[in-house]
Amino acid sequence: MKTRLFSTLLSVIAVAQAWAVEDYTRYVDPLIGSAGTGHVFVGANVPFGFVQLGPTSVPQEWPWCSGYNRSDSTVIGFSHTQLNGTGIGDLHDITVMPVVGEVKYARGNTKDCKTGLWSYQDRSREVAQSGYYRAFLTRYGIDAELTATMRTGLHRYTFPKSKESAIVFDLENGGGWDEVTSSQITVVNDSTIVGYRRSTGWSWNHPVYFKAVFSRPFKAAHLIYNNEEKSNTTLEEKAVYGRFDFETTEGEVIMLKVGTSATSIEGAALNLDTEQHGWQFEAVREQARNAWNAQLSRIKIETEDIHTKRCFYTAMFHTMIAPSVMCDVNGDYHGSDHVNHTTPGFVNYTTFSLWDTYRAAHPLMTIIHPEMMPDIINTMITIRKENGKLPIWHLMARETNCMVGYPGVPVVADAILKGYKGFSYEDAFEAMIHSTNLDERGQKWHRTLGYIPCDSMKAESVAFELEYCLADWAVAQAAKKLGHNKEYVEYMRRSKQYKRLFDNKTNFMRAVDGNGNFKTPFDPFIQHHQADEYCEGNAWQYTWLVPHDVNGLVECFGSKKKLISKLDSLFVVTGDIGKEAAPDMSGFIGQYVHGNEPSHHIIYMYTMLGQPWKAAERVREVLTTMYNDGVEGLCGNEDVGQMSAWYILSAMGFYQVEPAGGRYYFGSPLLDKATIKVPGGKFEIVAHNNSTKNIYIKSIRLNGKPYKKPYIDHRDIMAGGTLEFYMSDKH
Repeated sequence: MKTRLFSTLLSVIAVAQAWAVEDYTRYVDPLIGSAGTGHVFVGANVPFGFVQLGPTSVPQEWPWCSGYNRSDSTVIGFSHTQLNGTGIGDLHDITVMPVVGEVKYARGNTKDCKTGLWSYQDRSREVAQSGYYRAFLTRYGIDAELTATMRTGLHRYTFPKSKESAIVFDLENGGGWDEVTSSQITVVNDSTIVGYRRSTGWSWNHPVYFKAVFSRPFKAAHLIYNNEEKSNTTLEEKAVYGRFDFETTEGEVIMLKVGTSATSIEGAALNLDTEQHGWQFEAVREQARNAWNAQLSRIKIETEDIHTKRCFYTAMFHTMIAPSVMCDVNGDYHGSDHVNHTTPGFVNYTTFSLWDTYRAAHPLMTIIHPEMMPDIINTMITIRKENGKLPIWHLMARETNCMVGYPGVPVVADAILKGYKGFSYEDAFEAMIHSTNLDERGQKWHRTLGYIPCDSMKAESVAFELEYCLADWAVAQAAKKLGHNKEYVEYMRRSKQYKRLFDNKTNFMRAVDGNGNFKTPFDPFIQHHQADEYCEGNAWQYTWLVPHDVNGLVECFGSKKKLISKLDSLFVVTGDIGKEAAPDMSGFIGQYVHGNEPSHHIIYMYTMLGQPWKAAERVREVLTTMYNDGVEGLCGNEDVGQMSAWYILSAMGFYQVEPAGGRYYFGSPLLDKATIKVPGGKFEIVAHNNSTKNIYIKSIRLNGKPYKKPYIDHRDIMAGGTLEFYMSDKH
C-alpha cells in the first residue's frame, strides 16, 4: 500500500512535468470565498490531504464554520484538521499556538485577548497560497508560517527576543461545534511529544492522534488541566494543554513538525517519519506547491480575462481539498465500525458531503481524477459493510446522517455506468440495494406508500421523497447495465413516485399527508429551516428536482409549453421566503437559488427541453454574477467543492444533469479553450468567436464532424478528441 501511494504521487508529478507549461498555482487565491457565506478553508494543505493546517478564530457562529472568516482577524491557534465550505462546523483537531509570556489556557472571548490564548493577526501581512499560509500575531510579535504534506503539518515560528517564548498545544478548542471528550499529552523527551484528541460533535466520537517534534529542545514542559499545571510527563484528562518553553533571541526561528493519524500514535509517528525528513521548510513548501500544480494542470484553459482564470483555478483548488485521505502511509485506517483495519487494498477516504457533491463535484472527479474512482467506490462499499449503509454525509469514519435522501447511491451508480474498474460491481450493486431498502429516514413509507406522509415525517418529506426518486432512477440504470431486470423494473417504478407530490392545480411539488391530501395552508415561497417539507429551499426550487425524468415532469404539467412557462417564471418571480428561512438560501435570481444545491441543475433543463438559448443566457448570468475573485467571490457555501465544480463544468460548456450516467448537457462556455488530460490523451474544448455577446451555441463539431446531440457523453470525453462550439450573438 505504501509503495502504491508513493508510485501514484510520482506518476501524478511526472504528468505535471510533462503537461504543465505554466505555474497554475499563481492563479489560486485561497481567500476567494473566505468572507460572507463561502465558509472556505484557509491554510496549508495538499490535494486530498488528511491535514488542513490553518488558523482558527475565536467566534463560533455560522459564518465561522471553517474556523475562518475574513471579517475577523482573531487567531486562537493553528489547527490540523478543518472543513471546506460546509454549513456546520467541526474538527479543528490538534491546535497549536505560539505565545510569549503568561496566558490563560482557554479560547477566551473577543472582548479581551487576555481571556484566552488568542491574538489578532495583521491582515496586511497575511499570505495564503497553495500549500502555504503565513500570519503575523500582533499580541506576541510572532511571525507564523505553515506548510503541509498529506498527513503532517510543518510550522515555522519567528519569535521576538524573550525569556518567555513558548509553543502551546491546545487539545480543548476545536471549531466550537464539537466537544472534546478525552485528550492526552505525553512528553517523550526534550523535543518530542505524543498524544491524542477525541471529540464528539457533528462527527461523533472521532479520534486524532499525533506525534510532534520541535526543531530544538524546549527548556521546560508544562502539562495543564483547568489552568492548573500537573507534575506529570503524561497527562490524560478531558481537555489537556501543553506549554513548551523556549528562550529566544530576536528573529529566532523555532520549527515544529506534527504527524497525525486516525488510527494510533504509532500511525502518527509512521506518517511523520515517512513524510517529513529534517527541517527543510522551503523544500516541503515547494513539494506542496508541486503537488497542487500537478493536479491543477489537469485542465489547461485559455481566456483573456485574468479574473476568470483566477476563479477557475481557485475553483479547482476548492474541489480538491476533499474527499480527504483517511489512512496511514501503510494503508491502515480507522473504520466506521470503530476498529482499526490493516492492509485493506485500497486508499480509504473521508469527508463525503454527498447531498452536495453527487450533483457536480463527483461527476467532475470522474473526468479529471479517474485514477481515484476505484478507491472512492471501495471506500463507500466498505462503509456500507462497516456501518450498514452507503455514506450520506460521512465525516472522520462517522455517519452524521446530515441532509436528505441516500446521496451516496448516485455516486456509486455513476461509477458503474461509466465503466470504472477496480471494484466489485456486484458488491457495489448490493450496497445500493441494501441502502435503499432500510426502514429509516422515511424509506419505509417511500417503498410501501409510494410517498412520505408529511404528518408522519415532521420535516422535509418532499425533499426526502424527491431525492429518493432520483437515486432510485440511478439504481435502475445500474441494474439494467448489470442485467438485474427485476430490480430495473422495480426501481424505475419507484423513480416516478415524485408524481404523487405534484399538484396540477398550483403546478408545484407539495407535501401530502397520510390521508392522501395536500397539506394546507400552502405558500410556495415560505421556508422554515428544519421545520418544513423542503430542505433548505421552497416549492419554487423543489418542483424541478426531477433531473432524471424531464419527460415525466412535462406530463405532470400537461405540456412542454406549460412547463417552460413555469420554468421561465422561476427566474423572475419574487416573494418573501420568511424570517425563518435557511441561511443557505442565497444567490437569488427570482426564486432560482444558486447558493444552494437543489437549484444547480435547473438551468440546464432548458437544454433538455429544446431551448438551449435560455440555458446559455442563465448560465452566463450565473458564471459572471455569482462568482468573482474577491473574498466574497461565492454566493453561498462552497459545500466541499460543489459550488466550484458547477463553475468548472459550466465554464467549459456543459453539466451532468441526470444523477448518473455521464450525459453532460450544453450551456454556454465561458472559456475560449480548455484542454483536459484524459486517459485517451487530451480532450480539447474550443469556443470559436466567444465573447460576452456571443453567448449562444450556433453549432457544434466533435472531432471535425457536425454534432447534433444536446449533450456530450462521458465516454467521448475520456476517449480524447476535440469538441468545438461555434458561438454567436443570436440564438
